[in-house]
Amino acid sequence: MNRLLYYFTAFLLIHTICFGQDYTLPLWKDHIPNYQQSDEIEIRDTTNAVRISNVQNPDISVYLPSIGNATGQAVVICPGGGYRILAYDKEGTDFAKWLNSKGIAGIVLKYRLPLSKSNIINHKSPLLDAQRAVRLTRYHAGEWNIKKDKIGIMGFSAGGHLASTAGTHFDTGDANASDPVDSLSSRPDFMILVYPVITFNEAFTHKGSRNALLGENPDPNLVQYYSNELQVKKDTPPTFIVHAGDDGAVPVENSLFFYQALKIKGISAELHIYPEGGHGFSLAIGRVYLETWPDRCIDWLKTLNRTK
Repeated sequence: MNRLLYYFTAFLLIHTICFGQDYTLPLWKDHIPNYQQSDEIEIRDTTNAVRISNVQNPDISVYLPSIGNATGQAVVICPGGGYRILAYDKEGTDFAKWLNSKGIAGIVLKYRLPLSKSNIINHKSPLLDAQRAVRLTRYHAGEWNIKKDKIGIMGFSAGGHLASTAGTHFDTGDANASDPVDSLSSRPDFMILVYPVITFNEAFTHKGSRNALLGENPDPNLVQYYSNELQVKKDTPPTFIVHAGDDGAVPVENSLFFYQALKIKGISAELHIYPEGGHGFSLAIGRVYLETWPDRCIDWLKTLNRTK
């Protein structure tokens, strides 16, 4: 798709939908970076949930609240799935709709997965897609009734690793870029991390996610680069974290380490550890008081709005 057609298509989509109705926008206009042609095709399994694998054309699905209810905040949502699949509804579209009910735009990211043969360098594609999603949301902020400085990122499990990577590995954009989207910052204004993979430290990592992203015998430099508790800086965004103490897949230490790193750097952070819940609890509907964690998240988002 050439550049003129890309932006014309985006313009038509923006100006023909009703707010609150979702639509999809490709991340890249001319060519997808770190991509090579292969015989893979995208797989969408809808047997009892929506699971996507072999992503070839990354995109964002945009869910917007009504103009009258909009707070100006937006959240780019990274579904989990161990960097092997995307739990696209349970940890994606369900949350976009929930955010809309609170006046917040939900931007569901369908990102490329590292094991795809279509990657040139496997570990680079997810972060490239997450950074582009933040930039693209910022680029369309005016049309989508979003404030450019109220765009956050949210991730679950391996999607939490991707979200925390985007929140610790960002840039201010390339002022000389031929694509105006690339001239914008990829820094999220806040992060929401739900039972996230954070560390690639052997003792506490989720090995399935680490192996999918970096391979079974990873380069130690990449292990450090993607151990996001080691990458927190003074400009890392404020963060909300939720985890269950009995998580048998992603140890709770992942969230504890990240929270500690944020506090050491003086970054505002809120951490909720529930004694029970296991892994992958999503909205935790019917899970007694665990199902109140989304309320705590909204309370936190309201405090951010007051400080802007």
